[in-house]
Amino acid sequence: MPGRPPDSSANASGSQVGSLAGNAMGTKDLVFTVLAALAPLTLIVAVAPLHFLKGGAAVPGGYLVAGVVMALFAVGFMTMSRYVRNAGAFYATVSRGLGKPAGSGAAMLAIVAYNALQISTYGALGVYATETFKNYFHRDVPWWVFAIVGLVFVGWLGYRGIHTSARILGALLVLETAVLVVLAVYVLVKGGVGDWSAESFAPTRVFDSGNGAMFALVAGAFMGFEATAIFSEEARGGIRTVRRATYIAVGFIAVFYAFITWVVVMAYGVDKIAAAAEADPVNLVVAVFDRYVPAPITEVMHILLLTSAFAALLALHNAANRYFYAMGREGLLPRPLGRTHPRTKAPWTAGLVQTVLAAAAIVVFAVFGIDPYLGLLLWGSALGFLGIICLWALCSLAIIRFLRREAPDAGIFRTTIAPGLSFAALAVVLFLVLSSLPLLTGAGTATNLLIVGLGVAAVVAGVARALYLRARAPRLYAGLAQTSVDEPPAGRREPVTGNA
Repeated sequence: MPGRPPDSSANASGSQVGSLAGNAMGTKDLVFTVLAALAPLTLIVAVAPLHFLKGGAAVPGGYLVAGVVMALFAVGFMTMSRYVRNAGAFYATVSRGLGKPAGSGAAMLAIVAYNALQISTYGALGVYATETFKNYFHRDVPWWVFAIVGLVFVGWLGYRGIHTSARILGALLVLETAVLVVLAVYVLVKGGVGDWSAESFAPTRVFDSGNGAMFALVAGAFMGFEATAIFSEEARGGIRTVRRATYIAVGFIAVFYAFITWVVVMAYGVDKIAAAAEADPVNLVVAVFDRYVPAPITEVMHILLLTSAFAALLALHNAANRYFYAMGREGLLPRPLGRTHPRTKAPWTAGLVQTVLAAAAIVVFAVFGIDPYLGLLLWGSALGFLGIICLWALCSLAIIRFLRREAPDAGIFRTTIAPGLSFAALAVVLFLVLSSLPLLTGAGTATNLLIVGLGVAAVVAGVARALYLRARAPRLYAGLAQTSVDEPPAGRREPVTGNA
């Protein structure tokens, strides 16, 4: 039971023995896992039209600006990760910098956010699969049937371990990226509409005062890049691998998305893209495929939309599991969540809990007849997006406080300037997201308040749990965020203090 003092089956933090698969993931595996969670094809086809609706031709430049903000965040986050190697990445970072109650609140918010993102994606999978099945077999099948089938496969692959997941995610990511590259080649070879321009990257256009909602939406394209740190305990080569994978992921997202969306702008024209997005956002990018590439490639794209959603589900399932696992190991959640399979080293108990939660959500939305796209996908994504933005901002503050106190020799840029600038930018993004919440959810005030309330309730519950442990189980509380896998940077002999 949570709150019991550690016994002989627990480590120093009071968690049950059950380690993840060490040295299981190289740089390529980490990058593929993170990028697969972002579902590049799904984002470009299904989400980018909304970005164009709010930002027009400025969207490509918006991705580059967001990439700079995320790179600044990554500088501090990766410097911090030299001192904190933990599957509960946000939790450990905030705990070390802002205190264990704040870290516990961040942990619960992360659990809610990652689960919301993962579960909401079943709405996208159900919608895409229903439309594809009807197109090929001329039969209507409820969306939830495909969602349940996907859930079973995701749960099974998660149980098989990170090795299997990484291989599948890598293959699917290559395929969906390849079809976008093919689209770009065809548009560029055919010359688009003949209006080749770099106007999409002009500062006056990108930073136009009317682009606030666009920046709020574009930031969502980077959700999950920080998950490299979640898999740090399973990374081959330790923090060096995690750091390398993180910077590659940020750079790829910013440059690749900027390039592909610029290609879409060239297919319509700088002055026409916003109107085209307003006229038909659903088919904005699909129409580019229809117009520029051979029909068989377009058919392949529709199939890959399914695999893209599935890849995102699997990657987010693994990320959510690691948070459940880390919190069970630490004693913030029931200890059995900290168990791993003796052979695959997968956090199977956490995976089972995550699968049951997803199944329950699918059943609720199906029984009440709530639209899987307008309801499950948009509402869940908004909750996850809000949670991740808040966690990025909290981590930026925690990084500044911890590094200035514990690692001043890391340099003022890494300890203060980079995380300080990222916090300022993320605070603005958070304000823009809250201001644009009705746009993100497509829902009314009551639903939006419920979404925000769930995030607040998660933080309050996490803080309350830590305070309870401090009062009733001081030994367990003392071990929070002190897992045995923490490792100081090479060349430093000082122990990581972490007395937050």
